Amino acid sequence: MPCLYLSTNVNLDGVDINPIFSEATKAISAITGKPDTHIMVLLKGSVPISFGASTSEPAAYGELVALGGITKAVKRELIATLGTILQNSKLSVPRTRFFLKVVDVSTPMGSKL
Repeated sequence: MPCLYLSTNVNLDGVDINPIFSEATKAISAITGKPDTHIMVLLKGSVPISFGASTSEPAAYGELVALGGITKAVKRELIATLGTILQNSKLSVPRTRFFLKVVDVSTPMGSKL
């Protein structure tokens, strides 16, 4: 069951976040091969974030935790695809101001993906 935690400094009040949830879920399912019924997405806004010494420009941090199925290619595709979703959403977080940590909990600690 992959779980994506997203935090952004963007205020989410009045923002329709449902498209972000559905697009992220579909993307994670397609990339990892896991059914979308087993994918969880959490989104938290108004989180103080400093990125590149700026706290005022939109930025986001994410962690995707999965049990298996994460290869280097999958990781790269997740980063690119989720970054594009955030950039093209109403959050308007540039891909260059998004950091995603991808963790495969079935992989021994210290192995390189």
